[in-house]
Amino acid sequence: MRWIETKSSSLTGLALAGALILSGCSSQGGRQVVDENLSAGQVASTDPIKVAMITHGAPGNTFWDTIRRGAEEAAAKDNVELIYSSDPEAGRQAQLVEQYVVQGVDGIIVTLAKPGALEDVLSQAEEAGIPLVSINSGGDVSAAMGAFAHFGSDEKLAGEAVGQRLKEEGKTSPICVIHEQGNVGLEARCEGVKEVIPATENLYVQGTDMTQVASTITAKLQTAQGADALVALDAPIALTAAASKEEADSEAAIASFDLNAELAQGIADQKILFTVDQQPWLQGYLAVDALWQNHRGGFEIGGGKNILTGPAIVDSSNAEQILSFAQEGIR
Repeated sequence: MRWIETKSSSLTGLALAGALILSGCSSQGGRQVVDENLSAGQVASTDPIKVAMITHGAPGNTFWDTIRRGAEEAAAKDNVELIYSSDPEAGRQAQLVEQYVVQGVDGIIVTLAKPGALEDVLSQAEEAGIPLVSINSGGDVSAAMGAFAHFGSDEKLAGEAVGQRLKEEGKTSPICVIHEQGNVGLEARCEGVKEVIPATENLYVQGTDMTQVASTITAKLQTAQGADALVALDAPIALTAAASKEEADSEAAIASFDLNAELAQGIADQKILFTVDQQPWLQGYLAVDALWQNHRGGFEIGGGKNILTGPAIVDSSNAEQILSFAQEGIR
């Protein structure tokens, strides 16, 4: 099933051009962005272009909602018609990409969680002269697959940051929960944790079935008496793990990757130890903006290197502040 396919056209003016000046909250709860050249209510004077964003996000996952909101805000400012679609099954994601190549869109944004499945269709995009940007996953293969820029976090580095933080907390036997088998980014996160804490054990769950996730984590915590930490790779998984911890009567600390408002509240309430935020709103925003700048002037940012949007640690020291941003939908 192809989960989402909707359009966002340039309806409100929100500006980014070099330096950003952020002011107040809008009546819709988002932030208005203003610079000296483009005021609220205006859009770029460049010709309209059509950009397709195709992710591997599952429906209902707040992480992908945040990426999409960032992309929509940039599209509104840049006079871009944004088409968003997603499918967690790699073959169907490739079919979606092919659909937009055939349509002849002006730019493509894609996630590379399972790059092998997308190699042929991205070659077609390159042959058609469609500029390509990748986000979120696959930064190590992005350039080789034709993208002129990648916006995301270095997943192994982020995993090492989690491992280091757990080590500082005295944890020696974490369980790393992988909710999508074969996803290179998720595997790299757990690999990074294991690099710092060699006793780390991977646990595979089916992330699209939260009942199965809960029961599998509960059973693992009940049997793995030596486990002193559980690392989730996604905010909804972390929140489910926190409930499983209570059911299993476990003392294991819960750490996570990524963020939403509920998880930020859980950290503030000290139910979750910390999370590593890769700032997905920025990934969506910067990807659209990069394609717009490429179209208007042939600009290619990043100099062939990945543009990192993380890792950023959110813990009890800053969770309250981050929570306000998460409630606005930008963290």
